Amino acid sequence: MSRVFVVVMDSVGCGGAPDAAEFGDAGANTLGHIAEECAAGRAEEGRSGPLRLPVMDALGLGQAVALSSGAQMAGMGAAAQGAWGAATEVSRGKDTPSGHWELSGLPVPWDWHYFPDAEPAFPADVTAKVCEIAGTEGILGNCHASGTEVIARLGEAHQESGWPICYTSADSVFQIAAHEESFGLERLLDLCRGLAPMLHEMKIGRVIARPFVGAPGTYARTQNRRDFAITPPGPTMLTIAQEAGREVLAIGKIGDIFSMQGISRVVKGTDAELMGHLADAVEDLPEGGLCFANFVEFDSLYGHRRDVSGYARALEWFDGAIGPILAALRPGDLMILTADHGNDPTWRGTEHTRERVPVLIAGAGALPLGEVAFADVSATALAHLGLSPTPHGKALL
Repeated sequence: MSRVFVVVMDSVGCGGAPDAAEFGDAGANTLGHIAEECAAGRAEEGRSGPLRLPVMDALGLGQAVALSSGAQMAGMGAAAQGAWGAATEVSRGKDTPSGHWELSGLPVPWDWHYFPDAEPAFPADVTAKVCEIAGTEGILGNCHASGTEVIARLGEAHQESGWPICYTSADSVFQIAAHEESFGLERLLDLCRGLAPMLHEMKIGRVIARPFVGAPGTYARTQNRRDFAITPPGPTMLTIAQEAGREVLAIGKIGDIFSMQGISRVVKGTDAELMGHLADAVEDLPEGGLCFANFVEFDSLYGHRRDVSGYARALEWFDGAIGPILAALRPGDLMILTADHGNDPTWRGTEHTRERVPVLIAGAGALPLGEVAFADVSATALAHLGLSPTPHGKALL
């Protein structure tokens, strides 16, 4: 018996999605454009020179990007020692739940609901429900916004009035920001928890608690974010593994994305802390176990903020940190590195981009996989564990 580790590099897309134009994202390429900017000397803050990802390139990253989008990443394209390919999504979204559910073997069976980019963004009955649960006379925001920007802009008014800051984005989300001390963390979580059933009925994918601390001019979000997501409406690789009696470890926000369905244990933290948890999992996960990890800071700190240098630094950090963990895998283990969507930091706006994602597999030998499906990740993981797949996807090995 062996183990499987599925590691999602949140938003690390590789371009080439065949339906990108339908999302306004034709030509978006997270990895390709970051490499291009680095090679041109335009990503020099906290790092310098061409993008250097030798560990993932040795698994086939450069070749996966070239296959997906035709982009040749400077200094990459080594002869692959891993199994490599590029995955295409079929779910009609470029968001966290869509990508993760489909990677786990469950394409989204409906169209998500989105709030209009207008003010007010939310229907009156939703606003009234927020006020009822929060015990306030109104809300702040009620618009599309960047989380850090809206907190900087409305944080002081929030602390003075006690009204929650409510905002959304191009994703199917309802986000509520509130000060951990003056509003209260538990009160914020209770508000999101109480509101979630109404919004889930509307097919809004997630209600997200966005707590922050500090004072005007120094507000900062904390690690106590919590996502209240719709429960997956069918089996995933997590529920299949758990029902077979296997240990299922969730690292990062996986527990929130799947509403804890099929999960034995969760560990959270910053990406640096999560890398330590992943190293511990490689050391300790029982035989036959499944680990599903998400590293979110590529997306949350750099993609949405269109910070090319920061995104490049995060990629280079990840590449250096994952090397020793790959080396510590036991014979028979698989580690699958992939992503859930794109978030090209050179693109217009601040939102996710519709892209293919790389699929890099350590522990399977050198093997070109070609163009594959998101759901093939789940099918491959379950086949390696000796378990039956969901109805979607095919095993790649």
